[in-house]
Amino acid sequence: MPTTGSKARILVVDDEAAQMKALCDTLPGADYEPVGFSDGPSALAELRRTRCDLLLADLMMPGMGGIELLRAAQEIDPDLVGIIMTGDGTIATAVEAMKAGALDYILKPFRLSVVIPVLERALAVRRLRLENAELAQRVRERTLELEAANRELEAFSYSVAHDLRGPLSVIVGYAETLVEDHSAEWPDQPRELVGAIMASGEHMQRLIDGLLRLSKLGRQPLSKGPVEVGALVHEVVDELRRQHAGREVVVNVGDIPDCVGDRAMLRQVLVNLVSNAFKFTRAREKPLITVIGWTEAGERIYCVRDNGAGFDVQQADKLFAAFQRFHDPDQYEGTGIGLSIASRIVQRHGGRIWASAEVGKGAAFYFGIPG
Repeated sequence: MPTTGSKARILVVDDEAAQMKALCDTLPGADYEPVGFSDGPSALAELRRTRCDLLLADLMMPGMGGIELLRAAQEIDPDLVGIIMTGDGTIATAVEAMKAGALDYILKPFRLSVVIPVLERALAVRRLRLENAELAQRVRERTLELEAANRELEAFSYSVAHDLRGPLSVIVGYAETLVEDHSAEWPDQPRELVGAIMASGEHMQRLIDGLLRLSKLGRQPLSKGPVEVGALVHEVVDELRRQHAGREVVVNVGDIPDCVGDRAMLRQVLVNLVSNAFKFTRAREKPLITVIGWTEAGERIYCVRDNGAGFDVQQADKLFAAFQRFHDPDQYEGTGIGLSIASRIVQRHGGRIWASAEVGKGAAFYFGIPG
């Protein structure tokens, strides 16, 4: 690919040998390296041997015309740019040349002041094509590297979490046995210490379970189809009302657009977001939760808003990381994994998730699913 300071190699093909030679001699040697041929097969043989940046071919030539030559040349080098030369400046000629893949055409007889800008535009297109192809290749390679790294990380997380469950169950089990069989004989301090061991072990078990759920999300295939999100919200809200039967929580559900996605996974997103709203409005005298949705630029956007504890929005970038907690665990239970799971599911749908909040005044969680 020609770069700044290098010469662009121009393949000039014209059956009129004198005109071909004159054009090769006329092109500025400091910027271009022209190589000329008077027939298409010879030009194609040259193109197979070495790189060329641009084909400048006569439209009408015996045996192989310029359009046929251009098509054959682009089979050898798809990034080659072509310009057709013609003495017939009709619209039909231009259209035919463009359909064949030519970027432009120039009329005979030539004026260098006209030819050079046409060549420069075509070479700029070639540079852009090659740069885009190189960028796309780097993106593909980087994507494959990231996918492999994610698979390895998920496999490692699953393995570690799975292997931790066994010895942890033994620790908690032995602590329970000690409490059941011997706690009556102990003074207060040992009883409290063993109780703390059990509580910490059970909390760690919940963390491990969350880590296992998070790692499984990367391996679980999506089963996409039409999802009635409004019905799904009502289903989730009814379930949470039964779980919080002793509380009077006002839940307003607006008109919510449907989407295409994995119903079970999207249900988990709603469970995690709405259950958080129930949890963090616990200290409110009149807890209020609102679930709404709308369509914007083809994206289905859903929002779960509450008037609960809220959080410092300046820490929102950490919100969806695993095991992040912004509140005292003694006040609000949980492992800090629910939002990570919601984020992973939304990302696997090609969507986005974000939040806004104010300490003591509630929070709003949004997620968008591509239409």
